[in-house]
Amino acid sequence: MICNKTDIKIKPNSKRVILQSLSMNEGRTKNVINKILQLSKIEVNDILKKVQNDFSKRHINLDEKLLQNYTEISDTIGDSNSLSIEQKLLLGAYFSKEYSIEAAALFNPSIVLAPGSNEDDDTIDFIMSLRATGEGHITSIEFVNGSIQNSDISIEKQTGFCETGKFKKDNTHLIEVGQSIDDKNYLDANYDLTFDENIKLNERVLFPYSSAESMGMEDLRLVKFIDDDKIKYYGTYTAYNGKSFMVQLLETDDFEKFKIRTLHGKAVVDKGMALFPRKINGEYIMIGRQDGENLFFMKSDNLYKWENAEKFIQPTFPWEYIQIGNCGSPIETSEGWILLLHGVGPMRTYVLSACLLDLNNPKKVLGYLKEPLLFADEEEREGYVPNVVYTCGAIRHKENLIIPYAQSDSSTSFCITSINELLNSMKQ
Repeated sequence: MICNKTDIKIKPNSKRVILQSLSMNEGRTKNVINKILQLSKIEVNDILKKVQNDFSKRHINLDEKLLQNYTEISDTIGDSNSLSIEQKLLLGAYFSKEYSIEAAALFNPSIVLAPGSNEDDDTIDFIMSLRATGEGHITSIEFVNGSIQNSDISIEKQTGFCETGKFKKDNTHLIEVGQSIDDKNYLDANYDLTFDENIKLNERVLFPYSSAESMGMEDLRLVKFIDDDKIKYYGTYTAYNGKSFMVQLLETDDFEKFKIRTLHGKAVVDKGMALFPRKINGEYIMIGRQDGENLFFMKSDNLYKWENAEKFIQPTFPWEYIQIGNCGSPIETSEGWILLLHGVGPMRTYVLSACLLDLNNPKKVLGYLKEPLLFADEEEREGYVPNVVYTCGAIRHKENLIIPYAQSDSSTSFCITSINELLNSMKQ
C-alpha cells in the first residue's frame, strides 16, 4: 500500500503571538499602578510611544487591546475618570503580555472541505486545524487554509497576526441534556466565540477561555456534517485543565462564529471521539476509545448526549498492541466508510492504518489493512514526541485521499493515497 508523501512542511513559528492580560496579586497591582500614576505627562507619552512603535505591527488594533486590559484593573484605581487616555493605555500596557501560541510545537491536523467546495471539483479549497502548543504546554486551536489542484497542495501565506475573538458564556443547552445550569463543572465550559469578518481565517485562534480547558484544547477532529441538505461543521476536542478532561463539541457554519458545547452521558469517558459526517438510520454515530485501548461504537438521537458504547475493534497486529484509536471522522465511499486509525506498538511508535466499515451498519467491519499505511521515516521520527505520525482527519479529492499528518508533534505535512488501492488492500 503506497502513501505518497509531499515535500510540504508546516513548522511552528514563535512569532505568532496573542496579547493577554497580565495578572498580579492586589498588592503588586496597586504598587505598579501608583508608580505609573506618578510619571509626568512627558514620561507617560514617551514610554507609551515606544510600546506602540514596538508592538503595533504585531497586533491588530493594539490600542483597543491595551484599553481592554486596562479595564480589568480599573476598579483598583480610586478616581479613574481623571486619567488621560494616554495613562489608561500605558496602564493597559503594563498589565499586558504576549504569549507565543506555537513556540513549543504545532501538530495533529484535521481537515475539511471549505464552504462551496465539492470533493469532485478539479480544484478544491480546504480548511485545516492544527494543535498549537506554547509555554507551559498550553494548547490552542488555529487554522490554515489552502487549495488542491491535480494533487498539488498549496497553503495560503499567513499574515503574522493572531486574534482570539470575542467570548460570551452560553449554558442554555445544559437544560436540554438534563444537567444543572448551576453545575460548576460546566458553568464556564459552554460559550460562544465570534471573530470580526475582517479577521482572516488563518489569523483566528481558539485559545482556552474556560477553566475546564485552561491547560489546553487538544486534538480537534473536524467534520463537514450534512443533514437534510444543510451543512454544518462540527469538531470534537479534549478540554484539559491539568488534572481532568472533558469532551467538547465545536459548532460553526462559517468559521467566524463558533459555539463550544460540552458532551454528556455515560459513554463520554475518554479522548478521541469522532463524529460521522451524516446520520445513519436517523441517528448520530460516533467512534471513540472508552478504555484507552480499543475502539467503541456509539449512536444517539441527541448530539450532545451519549449513553451507550459497544466495543467493536480491538488491537490485532503487533504495531497496534498498545492501543488503537480513530484518526478523525470516516470518509464515505461507494464501498463503505474508510476509517483511518492510529496504532501504537513497541517503543511507543505510532503508525497510521485504516479499516472499512459497512455503509448502513458501520459497526460491521468489512476490511482492515494488514500493514501500516504510514509510519515515521528517519527524518520524521525526531521531534517534540519522537516516533509519531498522527492525524485528526482527512478529505477525499476525486479518486485520492488527502491526509495531513503530524511528524513527531513538531511539524505537519501531507500524504496522498489512491482510494481504490486503499479499498482493495483492505478487502484482501
